[in-house]
Amino acid sequence: MPSESAKKRQAQKKERERQRQKQTSAKKKQKAEEQVNGASGGVDGNECSEGACAAAPGAVTPSEDDAKVKSKPVDKKSAARSCTGVLASHPLSRDIHINRLSITFHGVELLSDTGLELNIGRRYGLVGLNGSGKSTLLDALGNREVPIPPNMDIFHLTEEVAASDMTPLQCVMEVDEERLRLETEAETLMKLSGDMESERLQDIYERLDELDAATAETKAARLLHGLGFSPEMQQRPCKDFSGGWRMRVSLARALYVKPTLLLLDEPTNHLDLDACVWLEEELKKYKRILVMVSHSQDFMNGVCTNVIHLHKNTLVYYRGNYDAYVKTRSELEEHQMKRYNWEKDQMQHMKDYIARFGHGSAKLARQAQSKEKVLAKMVAGGLAEKVVSDKLVQFSFPDCGSVPPPVIMVQNVSFRYQPDKPLIYRNIDFGVDLETRVALVGPNGAGKSTLLKLIDGELVPTDGVIRKHAHVRVGRYHQHLKDHLDLSQSALQYMLSCYPEDKDEEDMRRSLGMYGLTGKQQICPIRNLSDGQRCRVIFAWLAFRRPHLLLMDEPTNHLDMETIDALASAINGFEGGIILVSHDFRLIRQVAREIWVCEKQGIHPWKGDILDYKAKLKKKIDK
Repeated sequence: MPSESAKKRQAQKKERERQRQKQTSAKKKQKAEEQVNGASGGVDGNECSEGACAAAPGAVTPSEDDAKVKSKPVDKKSAARSCTGVLASHPLSRDIHINRLSITFHGVELLSDTGLELNIGRRYGLVGLNGSGKSTLLDALGNREVPIPPNMDIFHLTEEVAASDMTPLQCVMEVDEERLRLETEAETLMKLSGDMESERLQDIYERLDELDAATAETKAARLLHGLGFSPEMQQRPCKDFSGGWRMRVSLARALYVKPTLLLLDEPTNHLDLDACVWLEEELKKYKRILVMVSHSQDFMNGVCTNVIHLHKNTLVYYRGNYDAYVKTRSELEEHQMKRYNWEKDQMQHMKDYIARFGHGSAKLARQAQSKEKVLAKMVAGGLAEKVVSDKLVQFSFPDCGSVPPPVIMVQNVSFRYQPDKPLIYRNIDFGVDLETRVALVGPNGAGKSTLLKLIDGELVPTDGVIRKHAHVRVGRYHQHLKDHLDLSQSALQYMLSCYPEDKDEEDMRRSLGMYGLTGKQQICPIRNLSDGQRCRVIFAWLAFRRPHLLLMDEPTNHLDMETIDALASAINGFEGGIILVSHDFRLIRQVAREIWVCEKQGIHPWKGDILDYKAKLKKKIDK
């Protein structure tokens, strides 16, 4: 039996057809009256008639939601950001076209007089170097600092759900406000007629069907399960979860609501490999507009239909996934360099001819003048620019020296966090030396990060012992280190405060420079740096310790793909050992010699490579 909301929408569809017929006759009558009274009812340049200047219902009039947004306190990033642009698409269109878009942040111009084009049904990957302005662009879109019609609903995944007594299942299903907004907009659009209104109304009806209370719990539970929540976890209060898990709840809510414009900035940061594979399969079916920033090439290849490259303060558009973007960009740059070299040779030849024969015989002088005109025409028509490669970062970890094996021995170790909690590990045994190149994989809660903490000494085994060489230095990188940075300090001040015994400022500058932080970035407050640049500060801090063993827990978060390649190169050149936890299949493929699966209270070597493991996860999802 259809639900009450479904019956109501069916009745609305019938009522809309009747309203359309009435609207048609009313418009004909109004047009006839305007022709009669046109001379006395004209509109001059300083006045607006209701038909000429009034906002289309449901389109450009400020909504109550907008008023709520405006009443919120402005965060520091918004205050430091300036945005301008002109809406070029129809207010009721489901596409977004903005011309002459410019964005500045802390006085630095990130975008200059460029165009933004986002079309319905497309999934865009936003790429660019760290600090180029990718996250700033998403923030500007999410905060409506650029002209976006109010009827265009936006979900920008920026923060986790509140630590309340509500369960994750309740948080995802709490969409009454969204359902009410859609029903109100549908009633408004029923009073209008036209292709734009019909298209938008059909989309609203589809979304109302998806938000139907009869199937809400099943859909919400499926999304949470895909993101790693067991049935028991779905019923626990959100206040019992960490920030990373509550961020997953926000992501599930975004996928449940399915907004017209979904903005995701590094959506895989808090996910394990299982959840990353599931999310990739889920997003590749997204039917509206998706714009995401991701450092995972595999993830973008699976999801994106288009790529937007933020380059030299301009947005450049490419069709296809990330691999197609790399190929197309390479071909275009190769063609551009050929044209640049040809034009350079032609211009030099003409300049030499003019200099040699410009004052010779009349015939040669005329030819020289002709070539001079051709040269001027070439310059006026625009010359191809020389292709300048992106300034790539080159990471390196310093020589750590040698330590004879065994470096670390894990012997019969068992661990649980509380006496009443189940064991995470039971009687595990393995050794680590400077030749170790291991990637840990497995589902969330299996103990990957816990194992790194045990090796580092932050946690103590419940049973068993972990023996370390007396002279071994261990450096652990984890995704929460950047949260401990003093944002009022500069990167240089932070390094000097961490290593007070090393007062040589030039050494510190060189260490920061090795990780791509320029002179200005070294001395500006850390709060002005992007997340990727803050991560580079942490890498510099870690490398300065000269560790023998690197424990890396999600080191790719917030890094661009070029920086990840530099990190992979640095790891491959590192003379010490490494144990890696990462959801980036590409990085694992580049650096890992062994893969260990953490599951069932143990650690088990994987016989295949990481792509075989990903194929196994996909088969599990299909089942």
